[in-house]
Amino acid sequence: MSLLDGFIFFPEPGTPPPPAGVADVFFTAADGIRLHAWWAEAPDAKATLVWSRGVSVLAYDYRGYGKSEGSPTEEGVHADALAAYDYVRGRGAPASRIVAFGESLGGAVSVHLASKRECAGLVLVSPFTRLRDVARVHYGPLSMLAGDGFDAIGLIPKIKRPILIAHGDEDEIVPFELGVKLFEAANEPKKFLRVEGAHHNDVFASTDLMDAIARFANEVAT
Repeated sequence: MSLLDGFIFFPEPGTPPPPAGVADVFFTAADGIRLHAWWAEAPDAKATLVWSRGVSVLAYDYRGYGKSEGSPTEEGVHADALAAYDYVRGRGAPASRIVAFGESLGGAVSVHLASKRECAGLVLVSPFTRLRDVARVHYGPLSMLAGDGFDAIGLIPKIKRPILIAHGDEDEIVPFELGVKLFEAANEPKKFLRVEGAHHNDVFASTDLMDAIARFANEVAT
């Protein structure tokens, strides 16, 4: 990893056993890195979420995280998302039933994925516009070192599929305003969910958010 990567990624090796009904699966990125994921297949699922960590879910670890090999870089994690998508397609899921899903940094990864692969829709939770904008909040002038990395706002206008963006209005890591700005740059049809009182790390405690994700995924999948 580069010095900048060391400020972005914090790999934690090892993953606990999967919950009941969830399978450990492995697949390989285009550059040969072996990746690990949990595969939760729901009976008669209409939609499949490709989660950059009623629906089926593939929740995978970036390279260097969990049981996945390698070391994370921006180029590498984009390759990981493409490999995860291709794995789900290889299991027989049609593109019209795949929803790209990303949280925080994973939001930028999923925007990139949706700009490269056909999908039913895109769900972003606590996303930012570009890495530099988040870094400015925490590191001030040093944010310029991030350059144009993870440029979600530059790519999202290219996406012509339905989009759901949700953000906690008390997010102390990725400011709520960045999620709003990204939403404004997106094409219709789009929906925005303000998760009242939610911070960055507890946003998924909201049942309204979880219901909205499942409802959106089933609405857009065909």
